[in-house]
Amino acid sequence: MLTILIVDDEPDIRELMRFSLEEAGFDTLEAGHAEEARQHLAAKLPELMLLDWMLPGRSGLELARQLKQSSKTRVLPIIMVSARGEEEDRVRGLDTGADDYIAKPFSPREMIARVNAVLRRTRSENSVDEIEIGGLHIDNISHRVTAMGQPLTIAPTEYRLLHFFMTHAERAFSRAQLLDYVWGNQVYVEERTVDVHIRRLRKALEQTGHQRLLQTVRGVGYRFSER
Repeated sequence: MLTILIVDDEPDIRELMRFSLEEAGFDTLEAGHAEEARQHLAAKLPELMLLDWMLPGRSGLELARQLKQSSKTRVLPIIMVSARGEEEDRVRGLDTGADDYIAKPFSPREMIARVNAVLRRTRSENSVDEIEIGGLHIDNISHRVTAMGQPLTIAPTEYRLLHFFMTHAERAFSRAQLLDYVWGNQVYVEERTVDVHIRRLRKALEQTGHQRLLQTVRGVGYRFSER
């Protein structure tokens, strides 16, 4: 049975989430603040974490950023949960490396649907451990990217974007498709967000000249190709 870690400082919210998840067949763990969450993670990694943005002491946003920077916990899927529902807040949450974002108030059905969608997507992403194209190498176990043997620093969202492109090379994707495949079709951000992260990814690849592999397809979107 898959285990979900619920991190929220409101007991009533945790109780609602726990009941809904267990009704859907998941095991659950609960934490009311970041340090308690870390204690659970030190014992055993769950399959997914539901993480509230506004926690006492260290915020959920800060905790997510730290977890995604650690080799031990960067593979843990995280769904941010917050009453901050503006697009800018959703983008900030996803930019920490979170895999999805749920705005409060939410229905239990929506939460379960998002949990299942993230689990499906992350299993698919993790099915390819290593791939190399044109001297650009991505290791999905260590979450490292190298170009001609030189390590590159890639932010979490750009990493997921690069991994998707490299595992679907030579195919053109629209911005809407990239939002669906990389961000998830239940994450409500505008298509221009894709362009922002494409620019950031190209900038990260510039130092070794590999930005040329990430091509703009006029009237369609983007493609990753050696041609």
